[in-house]
This record gives sequence, C-alpha cells and structure tokens, in this order.
Amino acid sequence: MPAPRRPLRRRIVTVLLAAFAATVTALGFATPAFAVSHSSATSQLRAAGITWSSSGGCSDRNTPTCTSFEGIRQTTIDGIITFKRASGCAVNITGGTETGHASGTYSHWNGYKVDTSLSTCIENYIKAHYTYVGYVSGWGYQYRAPSGNLYTKEGSHWDVLYYTCGC
Repeated sequence: MPAPRRPLRRRIVTVLLAAFAATVTALGFATPAFAVSHSSATSQLRAAGITWSSSGGCSDRNTPTCTSFEGIRQTTIDGIITFKRASGCAVNITGGTETGHASGTYSHWNGYKVDTSLSTCIENYIKAHYTYVGYVSGWGYQYRAPSGNLYTKEGSHWDVLYYTCGC
C-alpha cells in the first residue's frame, strides 16, 4: 500500500502560502495585520521622509538602546506616514519594537507603538486636531485622533499607539 501523500501536499501549500505572503509584503501590498521586517519598514519610512534614531546607534530588537522596526505592524507604519503627511511636520522615530518598553497586548514589542521626538510642530498639530483625553499620572498627557490612535506626551517624547480593532 503506498504512503499517503497528504503531508507532502500540506507542506507544499504551506511553503506556497509563505512565499505568497512574503511577495505581497515585499511589493507593498501588506494587509494591516501583517508584521513587517525592519528592512521593509525602513524603506517605507525613508520614502515618506521620516527619520529614526537610537541612543545606541543600532537596530537590534533585543537591545533597549537600539531603535528596531522588526515585527512592527503595517498599520503602525501606515499610521506614522499618514500623521507626517497630514501634519506636515518633520517626524523622527526614537522607539520602535525593541525591548525595554512596557509590555502588554498593544505594546511596542507587538508592533503597535512608536515613540517620536518632541517638536513644536508635532505638539501644535496634535493639540489643534485631536481630542484631549486627560493626564494619566506616571504616563503623560493623552490625545485621541479621530481614527482612535492615542498620542501620549511622556515628557521626553510622544508615545503613539496605532490601534486597529480588526473589526
């Protein structure tokens, strides 16, 4: 009796689906829930005129002084690009998915957040266009965009949560 072929077919389908997902992401057609690579994220940010920096001058996700985009969600990249275009402000990202941030479902590590440098342009735009939510002790001043994204001024930077419900 010949061996069943189902496991081989399953492996082929798995490989084909993985290749399709990689191609879709590489071509810039990633769906919002896709996590993208550091390289893909930096290409998109660079094309939009967004800069990034780190106190350690590195991009290793496992080093807290680096700024990494490995595993960042496409919706987060889209969100910061949309913010830059709408505000007309220079945007410099100082925190991405690297270790060292608070944990949780909607965390930096899980790709939902970025930190940006402070600037008068960014602060004026946020205060003029977003709803003030209030001050959270130990956290900062919070503003909610019409999209639901949450901008928190945490003293030395803006912590931005690009929340998508997946509804």
